Amino acid sequence: MTHVTCDIAVSTDGFAAGPNQTLEDPIGEGGQQLHRWMRETPDENAAEIAAIVEAGAYIMGRNMFGPGRGEWDLDWTGWWGEDPPYHAPVFVLTHYPRAPLTMQGGTTFTFVTDGIESAFEQARAAAGEKTVSIAGGASTVRQYLAAGLIDELRLHVAPVALGAGEPLLTGMTDLRLEQVSSVAKDLVTHVTYRVPH
Repeated sequence: MTHVTCDIAVSTDGFAAGPNQTLEDPIGEGGQQLHRWMRETPDENAAEIAAIVEAGAYIMGRNMFGPGRGEWDLDWTGWWGEDPPYHAPVFVLTHYPRAPLTMQGGTTFTFVTDGIESAFEQARAAAGEKTVSIAGGASTVRQYLAAGLIDELRLHVAPVALGAGEPLLTGMTDLRLEQVSSVAKDLVTHVTYRVPH
């Protein structure tokens, strides 16, 4: 059975992104603070960063792929430049069809218009023996948690309060998590939970 993980950075007040996503603020206002640990102390967090990029396939929501809404701007190829960090198939949830997009380094974005289950089955087939990662954003993570399709939730909690934005676990009153580990670093605390099914 495919093991499904989710890595997502959150503020101490539970937001996975700040408000008002734009080209200048891809994670919303203040959202870049959630990822300082990846940019400023990568050596200290090398094991956690390696775990994020070891999956055999990824699933993300359209808002994580880009700021656009509605019909696609076909010139937009993601936030990450010509060589995205995934180096594996990535399945993007959307309501608007688009042809697959092949990037450098082995990343191919496939745009899925027929729901989270379809994206999951495609990602599972693409991953083979490797894990499938639910990459985000918050709405996508909530949908997969609610469907019981995530086995391991890995929160990367930044010591910052955003005050507003996209809350990760809002409305998930039935969610039960079992803590596996917690590792405190200077700019982040990595907390791993098992999600009982």
